[in-house]
Amino acid sequence: MNEIIKNIEAAQLKQTVPHFCVGDTVKVYNKIKEGTRERIQIFEGTVIKRQNGGARETFTVRKNSNGIGVEKTWPLHSPSVDNIEVIRKGKVRRAKLYYLRDRVGKAAKVKESVK
Repeated sequence: MNEIIKNIEAAQLKQTVPHFCVGDTVKVYNKIKEGTRERIQIFEGTVIKRQNGGARETFTVRKNSNGIGVEKTWPLHSPSVDNIEVIRKGKVRRAKLYYLRDRVGKAAKVKESVK
């Protein structure tokens, strides 16, 4: 039974997924369906967590919009996620950046990794 589930999930994985980590600033190109039309909406923010693995892997992006923090979580291999573009690499020492929720302004920034 376990092999059957693995085969089904393997067929649903995306072929190309960009490499990004927690702390990176990314642009997520999200497909939105409105009636018969379909458009792409961009959500740009900092990745605060990635969890699970395989077909069930999800990531959460946080941004500050008009002084209010907004977080969205997407499945990584979802057909509604059109593209993920890495804007800048972040230098962090944590796997989950929940502490950014309590910070405002410059304190909520993540240092850029210079390589």
